[in-house]
Amino acid sequence: MTTHSLPEYWLRGAVPNIPPLLQPVAHALLQARDEVTELMQDFSDELLWERPASVASAGFHLQHLSGVLDRLCTYAKGQSLTPEQLQQLAAEGKKQNEAQTARELVTAFQQQVSKTLLQLQHTDVATLTDVRNVGRAGLPSTVLGLLVHAAEHTMRHTGQLLVTVRVLKPV
Repeated sequence: MTTHSLPEYWLRGAVPNIPPLLQPVAHALLQARDEVTELMQDFSDELLWERPASVASAGFHLQHLSGVLDRLCTYAKGQSLTPEQLQQLAAEGKKQNEAQTARELVTAFQQQVSKTLLQLQHTDVATLTDVRNVGRAGLPSTVLGLLVHAAEHTMRHTGQLLVTVRVLKPV
């Protein structure tokens, strides 16, 4: 059964073990995971780094989808980014190795969504308005602000990926 025959996640009811206030975040992440997985089926690895009309490549979007979720969740936990996370950020949009495949990047995104859902399950709703500092400048946000932005940003890049893939992928 393809995801086309199912309603969008927000119309499928509550995601088990996710606090009610974080349901929209979980719904958006699950929707993005399904759409990316379906979209990237049979996508040619040779097209992964192509940039039609100079837009970002499918490879960039897949890397960024995983990376941004990881970084925003780190900030939501009140932590700073690690040197590894900063290195991954700097590498986004670049082919990591010649053998890197679309399937590997999709799998990394799927795993990051699962990790993020686990974090949502363990997020104490009493902390949702707690201030969290973002980036080197320590810009102010909140736990909820970061988690909602994670969902919104994920959907934004899912849409951009969809357009890039549709342009590149033969009908």
